[in-house]
Amino acid sequence: MKNFSDLGVETSILNAIQEMGFETPTPIQEQSIPVFLETGQDILGLAQTGTGKTAAFGLPIIQLVEPSNRTIQALVICPTRELCMQISKDLGNYSKNKSSINIVAVYGGSSIERQISDIKRGAHIIVATPGRLMDLMNRRALNISTVKYVVLDEADEMLNMGFEEDVEYILAETPKEKRVCLFSATMPKSIRNIANRYMNDPFEITVGKSNSGNVNITHQYAVVHARDKYAALKRFVDFNSDDIYAIIFCTTKHETQDISDKLIKDGYNADCLHGDLSQGQREKVMNRFRHHAIKILLATDVAARGIDVSGISHVIHFSLPDDIENYTHRSGRTGRAGKLGVSFTLLNMRENGRLRDIERLSNVKFEKILIPSAEEVRDKKLVAFIDTIVNTEIEESIFDDKVMTSLRPLLTLPNEELVKKFLSLELRRFSVEYLNAPDLNTTSGDRTRDGERGERGGNVRGQRIFVSVGKKDGFDIRSFKDWVAQESKLDWKELHVDVSGVFSFVDVKEELAEKVITALNGNTYEGRPVRAELSGEKPGGSREGRGGRGGDRGGRSGGGGYSSRRSEGGSSSYGGGDRRRSSGGDRDSRGGDRERAPRTERSDRSSYGRSEGTTERSGYGTRDGGRNRSYGGDKPAGDRPSGERRRRRD
Repeated sequence: MKNFSDLGVETSILNAIQEMGFETPTPIQEQSIPVFLETGQDILGLAQTGTGKTAAFGLPIIQLVEPSNRTIQALVICPTRELCMQISKDLGNYSKNKSSINIVAVYGGSSIERQISDIKRGAHIIVATPGRLMDLMNRRALNISTVKYVVLDEADEMLNMGFEEDVEYILAETPKEKRVCLFSATMPKSIRNIANRYMNDPFEITVGKSNSGNVNITHQYAVVHARDKYAALKRFVDFNSDDIYAIIFCTTKHETQDISDKLIKDGYNADCLHGDLSQGQREKVMNRFRHHAIKILLATDVAARGIDVSGISHVIHFSLPDDIENYTHRSGRTGRAGKLGVSFTLLNMRENGRLRDIERLSNVKFEKILIPSAEEVRDKKLVAFIDTIVNTEIEESIFDDKVMTSLRPLLTLPNEELVKKFLSLELRRFSVEYLNAPDLNTTSGDRTRDGERGERGGNVRGQRIFVSVGKKDGFDIRSFKDWVAQESKLDWKELHVDVSGVFSFVDVKEELAEKVITALNGNTYEGRPVRAELSGEKPGGSREGRGGRGGDRGGRSGGGGYSSRRSEGGSSSYGGGDRRRSSGGDRDSRGGDRERAPRTERSDRSSYGRSEGTTERSGYGTRDGGRNRSYGGDKPAGDRPSGERRRRRD
């Protein structure tokens, strides 16, 4: 396997990326960097989001830029302000050991005067969104006639957002003699047309199949009635609540805000991104999400474009996207950097055809799972709670005389009564209403030959094995599966695993269960004794005798965001985020990466991104008593009825 030095990267950059933790190049980097450094060819790269494309073009550009030349030498165009800021930050990190290379990010929603000032001080590399770049060009504040390298990053997203005319205008203003690098996750006809017009015999690089999904992502779906979607969403989150870190995609701004408000009301660490938020509000939400102060982020397709956050465990599609290609973009937020992730779709009964289209066009295979019952959610949390208590180390220093005196009433209780009291406190998180809530799965789902509802493609006749190690021991899904396969001498493909905080499950065929138990039970992992035994659940998380209900098959247990609540739609005792909403915000006339209408609706280009007035919405009972929130703006084209199909939907 090659390293970055083998690819021709110079020492100053090597030192910088080693400090960032870069060890070996990704496939797109291994193929792109030598071509960029050693040839004069244009590059047409097809690779999924999260495969390392920024370094694929960023490292060569940093190496080839001449610090002594004070003109703009490289231009990177990307679809959103978040991606613009991320690329600018990455390029700055790559170049920190090279003196005097100036990188300026220009995007809408931020002070254009400050950006003009930064450009005037000298910029070698401009990273820009199309709208703000054109605004600066029209003001004659930026001259791109000296550009040697042009990069179009996430080109398919730019065209999906309606930037095709802008991109072509910008490319026409650059010198004829230049190198163009175009990177895209998909290759629709419009991208191929741009490549044919503005690229000269490009070197084509494809990582993975065209339009294919990331192989590290498990694609799941469950079918529920439309009226039960929110309740099903909460069940799924609760069942995977040990360490959940998720993005939930909705179709419209209204739906995004509505579901976010409901989750906060019900005690989840949630917040949302959509087009009515100002740049300052967006940055605040994203900062809290990156630092895990928010565990669940609600977003529209447009608002989420350019989000680059590591460690996303789940992508949840509350509504399927209008454009099938957007499914690939959405799900690509998880399963990055070699880690495993889950893309879960909540489907109503009328959407089966669209799911089949996604399977066919995106080369992914969906597993059908069942929404777990409230009892199964309770039982899973109870097992985790008990295992946490059993494995908690006692801190003797805490128990001084005063504490021991306070504990005397507890110490006088019989052991069984004491345990029941503690468990009663934990189980009160589930009210009678929650536990009596109905089965949310539709009766039209797939059935096994015995009439039991099971996972599509699942092995309901297999065995589920409980193992007393989990994330607390340093495991994730991949490392746990590898460890079990190594210890039991099985192929990892024969195993399905579910890793929680202090315990895990292994699903195997019946004939292999004894082999796994024998290999693991009584074993040790890093000094901790391992217990392995048959679970009272079927593979996929279903308890014996319940008709195969429930299931997080092959998925990840997640956490966070769970708190007490009275019912499926009840109130919470804690949770929620700091929710402040103000008017639409500081948007210039072009707005950079503004919420754009379809081309046919763009007759008055100067009016984009303006807010006229505010509308008050009342709070929904967050901890601070329910602040009023206001949102900027006249309704853009995106606020049409949800059933109406458009090119841009946000």
